[in-house]
Amino acid sequence: MTAESAERRDRTAATSALGELVHDQVELSPLALGTWSGGRYMNFGEPISEERLERLLRPDNRLATVITADVYGRGAADRALGRALRGLERGSYRLVGAVGHDFYAGERLGFKGYPRFTDPRLRGPEQYEDYLRRATERMLERLGSDQLDVLLLHNPDRVGYTSERVWEALRKLRDEGLCRSLGVAPGPANGFTLDLIGCFERFGEVVDWAMIILNPLEPWPGRLCLEAAEAHGVRLIARVVDHGGLFWGDVRPGHPFPERDHRRFRPPGWVEAGLARIDRMRPVAERHGLSWIQLAVAWVLAQRPIVCAVPTLIQEPGPQARPIEDKRAELAATPLLSPLSAAEVEELALIGDNRNCMQLKGASPDHEGAPRADSWPLAERDLEVAARWGIDPVRDLRKAA
Repeated sequence: MTAESAERRDRTAATSALGELVHDQVELSPLALGTWSGGRYMNFGEPISEERLERLLRPDNRLATVITADVYGRGAADRALGRALRGLERGSYRLVGAVGHDFYAGERLGFKGYPRFTDPRLRGPEQYEDYLRRATERMLERLGSDQLDVLLLHNPDRVGYTSERVWEALRKLRDEGLCRSLGVAPGPANGFTLDLIGCFERFGEVVDWAMIILNPLEPWPGRLCLEAAEAHGVRLIARVVDHGGLFWGDVRPGHPFPERDHRRFRPPGWVEAGLARIDRMRPVAERHGLSWIQLAVAWVLAQRPIVCAVPTLIQEPGPQARPIEDKRAELAATPLLSPLSAAEVEELALIGDNRNCMQLKGASPDHEGAPRADSWPLAERDLEVAARWGIDPVRDLRKAA
């Protein structure tokens, strides 16, 4: 333990007995910014300059929550966010950080990225706590902060969802004051439904937050976990709210996605199909005076227990592309309370229905072969979770033939 972490531990020792009360008081703003925006550390659109990114990420009273992950740029995204936060009063914004990919000792596995810290080739369970503490302390140093409002377990493998050692270590970090509350951020692709619900059931005492993929063109499978999250008191952050940029309005048929853009992994025709469905949503948007991205955010925030929406801000290539700063301003102008009725939420979900459109990650009936870091076969405990929440894995979690 470093001298700084020991001092922090001593400083919070007197109030550690109140930890269960303190960590539940964290509130995130409805609208958030993520360091995966801007194209510098994640390949969405064109990379903007460092100075533009820092201005983009600087929170204000409308966009008061900022989210980062230590693996983005091997800490570079944290440092950029730290510069963006300079001079701001700490209580004026909420800071969310995610750790879990070991880029310190692990080697990058091509497009799969860095291994999870729970990879047995890197360490055993007895070393989980040490890794999580060091990773969190280093993130805080890069951010120039003493404490995260929320610490997320980033893209866990099966061990991360189920290990007592992992979640006990995270609880200790919270009680020592490195963060105020804890959560889990599945990914990077879509799925993990039963794993996420199982994590709520096992570790609900410490899991206050979860991040899911959700937008009007991708109601599945994210909506399958809403009931379980609410029942366990877990509040949700929604990402990919923009559906790969379609809801920003400057991705059109024939769009020139840059060579390394992650959206190239999407199936052919996804732009045309998505825009056709968005056009059918237009009457609802016009009824409430909302732009496309504002409609997507409103749809997300209308559903409990989702409390925070974080679209990706993308600078698209070409002279016709909108400046990314305009997109930030449009997001900031979104109503903080969704004007959509329950009937409108379901109307949009029906238009965007994407059930069984892809093979999901995590525990899946479609998985074949040995377990991988992001995909594994269904176990008996997964089937038990599914039965408790009315989920039929064959009907609800399989890719259509």
